[in-house]
Amino acid sequence: MDAGMHEGWPRGPWDRWGRGGGVPWRSTLLIAVFVLVGSGFAARNQTGREPLDAAGRALLLLGTVPLLFRHRRPVPVVFAVAAVTLGYLAAGYAYGPVFVMIAVACFAAVVHGHRTAAWWGIGLVWAGHLLLSHWLYRWLPPAGDGPAPWGQELPAAAFAVAVLAASEAVRVRREQRAQQRAERAAAERRRADAERLRIARELHDVLAHSISVINVQAGVGLALLDSDPEQARTALATIKAASKEALGEVRQVLDTLRTPGDAPRAPAPGLGRLPELVEQAAAAGLTVTVETGGPPAALPPGADLAAFRIVQEALTNVVRHSGSRTALVRVGHGAGRLELTVDDDGPATGTEAGGSGNGLAGMRERAAALGGTIEAGARPDGGFRVHAVLPLRPEGTP
Repeated sequence: MDAGMHEGWPRGPWDRWGRGGGVPWRSTLLIAVFVLVGSGFAARNQTGREPLDAAGRALLLLGTVPLLFRHRRPVPVVFAVAAVTLGYLAAGYAYGPVFVMIAVACFAAVVHGHRTAAWWGIGLVWAGHLLLSHWLYRWLPPAGDGPAPWGQELPAAAFAVAVLAASEAVRVRREQRAQQRAERAAAERRRADAERLRIARELHDVLAHSISVINVQAGVGLALLDSDPEQARTALATIKAASKEALGEVRQVLDTLRTPGDAPRAPAPGLGRLPELVEQAAAAGLTVTVETGGPPAALPPGADLAAFRIVQEALTNVVRHSGSRTALVRVGHGAGRLELTVDDDGPATGTEAGGSGNGLAGMRERAAALGGTIEAGARPDGGFRVHAVLPLRPEGTP
């Protein structure tokens, strides 16, 4: 964390002063005024130190100029300000707001990830102050100055620790906020991906079933157009009904995209619409028998929709890929779970009928989203079986 952290770092309160070109010139100007005025007052009260003359004020200005670049080049700024601060103290000028410059430079270095540079910078100032106050004072102004009392070193050390501790606290807080923002963004992306997957499944299930019925009936209508116009008319009527239903369900799915915060205007399909599936399958030339077992129970909306779509997709696959013209649907209500079985006698036709190949994957995803399982494959005696087990949890139960 000692290098490269300043790139792309979110702007903090110091940066907000310097909107023009990313240089915090306003805050730096305020710091310079504060240091100059405050050092003037300090010089009047510390009569044993050198008066604040033009050279002293020039040193103070020289120490604030690097602060303009404390966000872009925090490491050089720390050492430049530390050097100027030591030069100011070596010239014998009064203690006071001069230490604000090194505090600001160290703060900027720490929050931008350059902790080692900040520690070195403030450590050099403190160590230099020790040398100046207890050894080099003999050869430095003001004339006749004596050693500083050792008792003042404790507040100096406390100041250095406080600057570093405050800087570290701000850095940690910024990192936590950045991590929280990243986690929220990742969660939003996951929710968006899950919603896209849900909508893709819905559209696939709706369109695959309806278009399969339409495809079969279109073939029937074309074959019987001349020989049996009445039967061809019935096929066209089935196509019209299937397309109308598909358009209605697609419109319902798309409405959730346009107004994601609103409740659906039409109820989601469930096993209560199983007779409609049977009628649509019959229109496609498939005879479906439905058997139920166990005491019927009210299903949670998510499980009810998943069960409907699984049966719908399984029957669609029979229409598309099976040579059988019959199918058996078993709905078993058990203790805390729902079992669905869809059987056909086969054999497979080997045709795709325009399918996307995502049907079984979509069924597995629906079942897995509820903690259930799907088994699909050829039966030992021929034909094909889809067996789904969906656990039934009350809404809101984890």
